[in-house]
Amino acid sequence: MGGKCPHRSVKKRRYSHKTFRRSKFLVKGDDAVYDELKKPAEQRKEFPVDEDLPGMGQYYCLHCDRYFANVAVRDDHFKTKKHRKRVKIMMGPAPHTQLDADLAAGMGMPDNGPKLMSMC
Repeated sequence: MGGKCPHRSVKKRRYSHKTFRRSKFLVKGDDAVYDELKKPAEQRKEFPVDEDLPGMGQYYCLHCDRYFANVAVRDDHFKTKKHRKRVKIMMGPAPHTQLDADLAAGMGMPDNGPKLMSMC
């Protein structure tokens, strides 16, 4: 008896499938979603019909950057704890951007000190 678990390969397949599904509909970063929310309503673009997205791309949650199959599923999503937390985060201060991360790591624009008078 003993040995490897016979279901181990199935578990690995399940995880890789989940990652594929997550990356299939590319999720925007927090800073991109925040910028989209700060635009006035008339500047936001209409959702074109896209057969590759769930619900033909018409049922979308702007805060979570997710597409839904129909109105009922989207409305149920609006009641979830995940969505409410996401709305609270997006209504707060601006999230960190790549520029903030670069500056924190010391990779920002060089500071060469004050310019000296050039000899004419």
